[in-house]
Amino acid sequence: MKLTILKKIIEKKKNKSEFAVITNLTTGNSEIFETNVAISKDFEKHRDEINDFYKDKKSGVIAGTDIFIESYLKPIKVIVIGAVNIAQYLVDFIKNLNFEIIVIDPRGHFTGRERFLGVEIINKWPNEAFKKIETDSNTALITLTHDTKIDDLALQHALKKNFYYIGALGSKKTHNSRCERLILAGINEDKVKLIHGPIGINLGGKSASEIALSIAAQLVAESHKK
Repeated sequence: MKLTILKKIIEKKKNKSEFAVITNLTTGNSEIFETNVAISKDFEKHRDEINDFYKDKKSGVIAGTDIFIESYLKPIKVIVIGAVNIAQYLVDFIKNLNFEIIVIDPRGHFTGRERFLGVEIINKWPNEAFKKIETDSNTALITLTHDTKIDDLALQHALKKNFYYIGALGSKKTHNSRCERLILAGINEDKVKLIHGPIGINLGGKSASEIALSIAAQLVAESHKK
């Protein structure tokens, strides 16, 4: 692989871009592939197959060709509301996956940076924090504070922005009350039903680490449905 290609890969990964590297296994030629960007004649005849493979976010040899494609996916942004014990375990479980993690909590005494090494922490209320964060349908939200003044602000934003995954900690009774508040706040009832609450896959666990594991499992499962 040419040095120019390696430099481009490093730069695109640094910028959290979504792209692929395509390589002709016969000639050894490699280049960057992005949707709607021109590619050389060495690959153009297989553009449709490359496109299909890329859309499926796969890596490997494309059947019937001598082309190897390695896909580099844009990290999924996961916003955790509440720097609580469960959040610590959750971050540990998912930080080595393809997630960009941001922890938001206006309560400064919860957010010591030594508790969340390598993770962005924002000590602001969610409505203020979201002014600093670019969010879209490729974003996930996990609320953990049990404080309606904090969680509800984040949930309203996530529902309006159509986050692909929204989960909220709490019992069924707590969740029902939460849904009623959101509807009264003007959120469409069908949208409110998209919230995973109680959050997580039912693994039967009760400890903070077990609850975090159930949330991580549900987050990963929902991410693969995108």
